[in-house]
Amino acid sequence: MKELELKYGCNPNQKPSRIYMADGSELPIQVLNGRPGYINFLDAFNGWQLVSELKKATGLPAATSFKHVSPAGAAVGLPFSETLAKIYWVDDLGELSPLACAYARARGADRMSSFGDFISLSDVCDVDTARLIKREVSDGVIAPGYEPEALEILKQKKKGNYNVIQIDPAYEPAKLEHKDVFGITFEQGRNELKIDDEFFSNIVTENKELTEQAKIDLAISMITLKYTQSNSVCFVKDGQAIGIGAGQQSRIHCTRLAGSKADNWWLRQSPQVMNLPFVDSIRRADRDNAIDLYIGEDYMDVLADDAWPNIFKEKPEVFTREQKREWLDKLTDVALGSDAFFPFGDNIDRAKRSGVKYIAQPGGSVRDDHVIDTCNKYGMVMAFTGIRLFHH
Repeated sequence: MKELELKYGCNPNQKPSRIYMADGSELPIQVLNGRPGYINFLDAFNGWQLVSELKKATGLPAATSFKHVSPAGAAVGLPFSETLAKIYWVDDLGELSPLACAYARARGADRMSSFGDFISLSDVCDVDTARLIKREVSDGVIAPGYEPEALEILKQKKKGNYNVIQIDPAYEPAKLEHKDVFGITFEQGRNELKIDDEFFSNIVTENKELTEQAKIDLAISMITLKYTQSNSVCFVKDGQAIGIGAGQQSRIHCTRLAGSKADNWWLRQSPQVMNLPFVDSIRRADRDNAIDLYIGEDYMDVLADDAWPNIFKEKPEVFTREQKREWLDKLTDVALGSDAFFPFGDNIDRAKRSGVKYIAQPGGSVRDDHVIDTCNKYGMVMAFTGIRLFHH
């Protein structure tokens, strides 16, 4: 197949629409089910690059959950605790394969943003992963292959219309990329920067103790940022992104956004949230939304007298600001990556409140000394990579 006609482009009025190879060669993909759209393919191809790089960097199966051409989550296939299994709503599935663990982590870190995602998998989709995908609201999946039973499970989603794409794992794109904007063609070399342990060797802080887990987490952060709309920062802990701040014009707004998502991930593990007495009939999406409101500033939206009986068996106590801060202070050893330099120390101050200990950023600000001093104040480890990772 050398081209594939699409229903429309970014919006229904943008016709005609298709994907094709400019050199006339065969497309490196097959559509096994459904009819993927323009944005689906943008998510799929960016996500596939991300998980492929995560697999190469860590040697572990990887998954990502994409929405509107930025990842909502990304993770590698490490086992997780009973607590994480519960907050990811997979505690009823028993022991999962490494690939399924990767997707449970990628989807579960920010379930609000992952609703209706496009999934990318580094490895052949197995039955465990297909069963997990089947129960979530999702637009589609791309993988290098599918076990026969897994494919049949996925074909049952969305009344048989779930998008399933298979990509040739041996496919290598051209070294030059092209994009048309307003009828004008842009050309650039592909960003084929390799992110490995050496990427974090230039440690500029007084504390230089970068653990092996921190190196893995920083690599996950930076690889995730390569495929996230800039400006962007990414908080990572134990092999998974826990907060991604994407597409903000101000870097401190990126850090605040990602930090608030990381905070929510941690607050969801608190006893106050774990023990919420939901009514038996509540749907998964409604439960996610209720938790998001309960741990935020708009908690009365779910605790008001005319609201809580539809959600809870009994009215929960308010999760006070002081209680939340006490719980958040237990979050430690978080890694933070940034796609460009931090211009001021306020980013570091905000990161500290979300448990950050390890940081990687390009450096190059006229205020680098101030940023380094702020890291030293908190005993953080910070590496200057010297490389910007903008993505548009």
